Amino acid sequence: MADTTGAITHRRVLKIALPVVAANVTVPILGAVDTGVVGQLGEAAPIGAVGLGAIILTAIYWIFGFLRMGTAGLASQALGAGDRGELAAILTRVLMIGLAGGTAIILLQVPIFYGAFLISPASDEVEGLARAYMGIRVWSAPAIIALYGVMGWLIAQERTRGLLVVQLAMNGVNIGLDLLFVLGFDWGVQGVAVATVISEWSGLALGLWLCRGAFRVPAWRDWARVFDRVRLVRMARVNTDILIRSLLLEVMIVSFMFTGARFGDVALAANQVLLQFLHVTSFAMDGFAFGAEALVGQALGARNRAALRRAAIFSSIWAAVVVVVLAAVFALAGGWIIDLMATDPGVREAARGYLVWMVLAPLVGWAPWMLDGIFIGATRTADMRNMMLVSLAVYLVALAALVPWIGNHGLWAAYIISYAARGVTLALRYPALEKGAG
Repeated sequence: MADTTGAITHRRVLKIALPVVAANVTVPILGAVDTGVVGQLGEAAPIGAVGLGAIILTAIYWIFGFLRMGTAGLASQALGAGDRGELAAILTRVLMIGLAGGTAIILLQVPIFYGAFLISPASDEVEGLARAYMGIRVWSAPAIIALYGVMGWLIAQERTRGLLVVQLAMNGVNIGLDLLFVLGFDWGVQGVAVATVISEWSGLALGLWLCRGAFRVPAWRDWARVFDRVRLVRMARVNTDILIRSLLLEVMIVSFMFTGARFGDVALAANQVLLQFLHVTSFAMDGFAFGAEALVGQALGARNRAALRRAAIFSSIWAAVVVVVLAAVFALAGGWIIDLMATDPGVREAARGYLVWMVLAPLVGWAPWMLDGIFIGATRTADMRNMMLVSLAVYLVALAALVPWIGNHGLWAAYIISYAARGVTLALRYPALEKGAG
């Protein structure tokens, strides 16, 4: 359990952040192993099927991503206020939401998958294999969604080493079973799906074991508290705001992808390569944003304005160091990184032409990424929702103005401008957030 009475120091921030960064580093490894194992089957269709099925399921599950963010804010505030009973009750609530949400996806899988393939059509062979993969893997939906809540609960208590342990364990189980089921038992795409299902339920079991202290507090099954109307309404409001904000962000991302597709296959491929730079930046920034969530939430729960400000500043300082380093690496080695990810000369040349936007992205994105973490910790989710709406409007205006003028450069410029708009608008709301801690 976190020591909420301790001083907020650089060491404390790094203790929260670094395990998250390390856990994120392992994420691409699993995807690479899944692809590599299926690739041993000697056919293209299974590779495409696993990739497409994983993307669709991840998009469906991430609708419930609000559970991680909302739980981190609410739980950190309960911890800061010294309300251990509410902290335990929050865990019960999020587990119930996760299990209910996952069960709903299982029951509705036929119409959900039908709609997904309408949006993302594939060849008959790929779609058939993808459906087989998804039909198995969907059975871990309750586990993975509930695990979102468990992750938020652990982050709130600064227990990010637990996140790293869960991620490493899940990946280890998944990789081992991939090799056994696909190469050993020759189960093909279905073997990859079964391996993932077992690893995700194992991850939830390990996560619950890490949360075992909460089940020693009677409040975890104090149903009057768990179903308290005021607390449930607050939780619903926070989660709904985050869900709307996330959907608005998805609109922006989908618009970016569809607009980029208009510039031809080479530009589309170049954009896909460059998006990996943003993924790397996001993975690195997550740790410090999570640190802000935990420390800001605890400070707000304790009604300690000075601690809140210190948490916001210290976590943001380290994030600033990271984005400056990333911008420098992208500027100096970006061409080499592009060459590693693409072999087509046209794609390489096109990606290099847009590399300047990748240098700017971490620097401009620093403010919105960190302010998101700060506002999540403070559960100022209505501000996040509203400022995301403003940022989306700014993005669409910039898109309409710049794309006809400078093409794909205009697309990237509009995307970076949206970062700036979100950072500025959230910064303007920060004084009200800090005032609320007094």
